[in-house]
Amino acid sequence: MKELVERIKKDGHILGEGVLKVDSFVTHQVDPVLMEQMGQRFAEVFKDAGITKVVTIEASGIAPAVFAAKELNVPMIFARKAKSLTMDEELLTSSVYSFTKQVTSTVSISRKFLSNEDKVLIVDDFLANGQAAKGLIELCQQAGAEVEGIGIIIEKSFQDGRQLIEDMGLKVVSLARIASLTNGEVEFLEGDA
Repeated sequence: MKELVERIKKDGHILGEGVLKVDSFVTHQVDPVLMEQMGQRFAEVFKDAGITKVVTIEASGIAPAVFAAKELNVPMIFARKAKSLTMDEELLTSSVYSFTKQVTSTVSISRKFLSNEDKVLIVDDFLANGQAAKGLIELCQQAGAEVEGIGIIIEKSFQDGRQLIEDMGLKVVSLARIASLTNGEVEFLEGDA
């Protein structure tokens, strides 16, 4: 997606080997116009997949997932990293390792929001090692829901996340694919959408 690639070139910062900081428009401060464009693009790609729910993980996946869900006219569900006092129903849970934070979190979704009748589009901000996407896929599988595809804002193609997800037989659509973050430069591959 041209608009996203240009924004990464303009406002993205490389913090070291393998780490791209996009906090001024994706992960801390959100550009709502860009988020809406990305959500619309995901909806366009998956419009014929019969999507009934869009699923993401808190927090940075929520904005693009909401816009994708709005375009598809379906609910958006986000997996929570902490259980609140009001979550007293049966939960679907999975463990997710964060490459950026170097921690493992247990994420959960209330079983009442996903069922074996659902066709799911998973949306997330980054795909690196694929652990967040894998955890969300496992949550959907626990409910018997069918995952139709994975929509990613920024893929670090030099890591093995895409291969992990494709080996599960799932379609991955990344709006920006990064080939390398070496020598302080962002090198891109052609995006999927």
